[in-house]
Amino acid sequence: MNALLTRTRSRLDAGRSAFTDDLVPGIVVAVLLALAARFLSGSIGISALTIAVIIGMVLGNIPAATDSLRPGLKFVARALLRIGVIALGMRLSIDSIGQLGIGVILTIVATVTATFFGTQALGRRLGLSGPLSLLVATGYSICGASAIAAMQGTSDADEEEVAVAIGLVTLAGTIAMFSIPLLGDLFALTDDQYAIWAGASIHDVAQVVAAGSARGEAVLAAAVVVKLTRVLLLAPLVTGVSIARTRNTPADSTRPAPIPAFVAGFLLFVAIRSTGTVPDFAIDATRWVETLLFTIALVGLGAGVRIERLRNLGSAPLLLGALASVIVAAVSLGAVLVVA
Repeated sequence: MNALLTRTRSRLDAGRSAFTDDLVPGIVVAVLLALAARFLSGSIGISALTIAVIIGMVLGNIPAATDSLRPGLKFVARALLRIGVIALGMRLSIDSIGQLGIGVILTIVATVTATFFGTQALGRRLGLSGPLSLLVATGYSICGASAIAAMQGTSDADEEEVAVAIGLVTLAGTIAMFSIPLLGDLFALTDDQYAIWAGASIHDVAQVVAAGSARGEAVLAAAVVVKLTRVLLLAPLVTGVSIARTRNTPADSTRPAPIPAFVAGFLLFVAIRSTGTVPDFAIDATRWVETLLFTIALVGLGAGVRIERLRNLGSAPLLLGALASVIVAAVSLGAVLVVA
């Protein structure tokens, strides 16, 4: 018996060692490149998440350089990404959402719903794949690259489709970051209307911060709360897609969990933040960790992209991105003019 236990322990130790040895090179490289992306972001003013995807794509298209790194890169693209989504929940509290009022909450729900389902319908009309249309719809309706990354595991999308979706939403968010302040002045929006519109229509949290700051700290704070309330809707969207996949999966096949574990973790963190007992330094630290995890994960996602396959997608994704931008901006503006 002792001999059997010893042999079993030795095999487990050997397997654990091989598993770790395979992952370490890719993980280390992803971390270093993520830190480089964050440094470059501060220098050139482009989102660290976007830079991370680009760096990963460059790395991933040097086959000799990535063969030994691939296991670790795949690991960070999946595992660290989900941990980052869980940490994202610490940004939200039920109290801050309740203070918005029913009109603003309905504006957010209407914008997310119209953008999510309208973009997918347009994607089908343009002949794009269901997974790509789903990712674009998620990114435009919720929170850009982070939402796309969170939906990836539920969508059956490949790395190229993820990269295209992130590229589209980054481009659209960057344009919105500069155009929304100008359009807000053109339409003579009040500060309250502008804050709601910026938070309900711009994709990434950092881009909302940039656009909101154009009208001062009070408008910035309100816009961010609206934006983070949109982020909360990521949980029901991912869960809904997962449930739909479960229903469409044959009984004898492996079915996805109705509520992914990382979505449950995200909601748990929202509940913890809502208790009001979490100190500010812990919230700030969690936010820093969340951003770093997303950056590392997107290096891994980018490394799985093959440039030659992207060329075959044509102009249809660009058209879908442009149409999705019109939907999210028009629906949110129309609702803002009614309720605010």
